[in-house]
Amino acid sequence: MSILIDGKALAVKMRGELKERVAAYRAERGKDIGLAVVLVGEDPASQVYVRNKIKACEEVGIRSYSYKLPENTSEEQLSSLIEELVAAENVHGILVQLPLPKHLNERKILRLIPPSKDVDGFCAENIGNLAMNRETIVSCTPYGVMKMLEEYKIDPKGKRAVVLGRSNIVGKPMAMLLLNADATVTVCHSKTHDLKEICAQADILVVAIGRAKFVGADMVKEGAVVIDVGMDRDENGKLCGDVDFAAVKDKASYITPVPGGVGPMTITMLLYNTVLAASRS
Repeated sequence: MSILIDGKALAVKMRGELKERVAAYRAERGKDIGLAVVLVGEDPASQVYVRNKIKACEEVGIRSYSYKLPENTSEEQLSSLIEELVAAENVHGILVQLPLPKHLNERKILRLIPPSKDVDGFCAENIGNLAMNRETIVSCTPYGVMKMLEEYKIDPKGKRAVVLGRSNIVGKPMAMLLLNADATVTVCHSKTHDLKEICAQADILVVAIGRAKFVGADMVKEGAVVIDVGMDRDENGKLCGDVDFAAVKDKASYITPVPGGVGPMTITMLLYNTVLAASRS
C-alpha cells in the first residue's frame, strides 16, 4: 500500500507559516501585502477559482483587490487596468485569471505584468530564469509539487522523472524544476511513441494531461512516486485525476489523491509567491 501525499495538510501548515510572515511584514513596514485578481467574463470555473483565491488571501492576511470585468471588455480597457495595477505601490502581485475571452490577446495582456509582480510565474523572464536555474518566481502548481516532494523527503537527485504533459503552466516548468533538482527528465505528450513503456520506467511520474484516469497500473513502475495534477470528472461525474487511483495505489510507493493532493498546494503557492514578491519590493 502506498503512502498518500497529503497536499491539504501541507497547505494548512504552509499557510500558518505564511500568516506569520505576512504579520511580520506588516509590523516591519507598516503596510499590507496586496494581491490584485482580475477576472474577465462569466466563466463558472474561473469564478470559483477567484473566490477561493480571495478567501485564501484573507486566511493569511494578504489584502486582495478583486476586479470583475464584463465579457465584452476591450483589450484597451483591460490593458489600462493592468497598467494602473503595475504602478500601484499597494499591489505586490497581479493575477489575470485564465482563460480570457477569445477576443483578448492573452499573450499581449500577460506581457504587461512585470516579472516582479508576476505571481503566477508565467512571464518569459521568470520562465527564462527558471530554465537557467536562477532565483525567480515559479509557476504555482509545479512549485507546489516540489514542496510536496520536499515535505515527504523524496529527493529527485539521480532519479528518472517523467512528466506527462507539456503545457506552459505545468508540464514545462515542472520538467525544469525536476531537472534543476538533478533528476533525469523525460517530457511526454500526445505525439510520444511508446508512451506506456516510457512512463513505466519513471521513478517519479508527474501526470498533467487533463484526461480522466488515463494512467493505469501498466504505466507505473513498482515503487514509483506518482503525482497526479489532473482535475477531471469520471463517467459518474465524480471528481477524479488523470491517474486511475484505485488501480495504481498499491503499486506506487507514494501517490497524491484527487481531491486533496496537488490542488490545495496551487493556491498556497500563489500566496507564497505574493509574499515573496512583496519581500523583494
